Amino acid sequence: MSELIRRVVLLALLVCLVRGDDPFLTEPPDYIKECKIADKNFVNCSTQSIQQLFDKLNDGIPGLTSIKSFDPFHLNRIRISQGNSNAINLKVELANIKIFGFGHTKVLESLVFKKDYSWKTTFTLPVMKLQGDYSLFGRILLIPLNGHGQVFLDAENMTVTMHTKTRLYSKGGFTFYNVTNCRVDFKMDGLKSYFSNLFNGNKQLEDSTNKFFNDNWRMLADALYTVITQTIEDILLDVLKKIFHFIPANYFVSDIPTPEQLYGKTKPKPK
Repeated sequence: MSELIRRVVLLALLVCLVRGDDPFLTEPPDYIKECKIADKNFVNCSTQSIQQLFDKLNDGIPGLTSIKSFDPFHLNRIRISQGNSNAINLKVELANIKIFGFGHTKVLESLVFKKDYSWKTTFTLPVMKLQGDYSLFGRILLIPLNGHGQVFLDAENMTVTMHTKTRLYSKGGFTFYNVTNCRVDFKMDGLKSYFSNLFNGNKQLEDSTNKFFNDNWRMLADALYTVITQTIEDILLDVLKKIFHFIPANYFVSDIPTPEQLYGKTKPKPK
């Protein structure tokens, strides 16, 4: 490479870094179904489109290198304190977390609200498995818990309702979603669990407690509700932010307004 070409390339890279330009799709991809929110069949169309997006995440979206793996998905750490009743008082920390199952997401309904273009999406996870390192202190009912080791959770047939808040912004002549918040509710048909080293090596007590948790899984699911919801929220918020900074909202909702049309004035690009 000649010195002149090298200088031009370096200058172009420097300009991109200074401007903070992010790569994004400039042509509609074949794995997204474009829908018009003005059409009466928009909900069905949007549901199909979001299903196709989830399916594509299994293989990886070309050009979107920030999502390394969707199934399994990796989280570094979650910390939660929960003391919402006399029966439950827990401090939980999870680390080196792997979550399996999002590759089998089945989207039941995808709603987009015209007022602010927030979403309500309902989907099922036939199986969701979590494994990682845990530390736990507190109690569930009359059981005092103080341990650290490995945890395995296996949730069966989860139905998740996701409420997502967004702000529209403009980039490169397109309208984009900036996903600002993600809140989920869920229900499940079963929960299997195993906590190693619950009582610092007392194997008999550990086994009996794990059996109690599995025999009374609904009670354990209630106790871990905040842990599970935050795990799902952290995954979805991370994934959705990256996807919708990369894929213009116009490719999902072809008649989406510009930020100026929706808000009446220009909104700054998210950082």
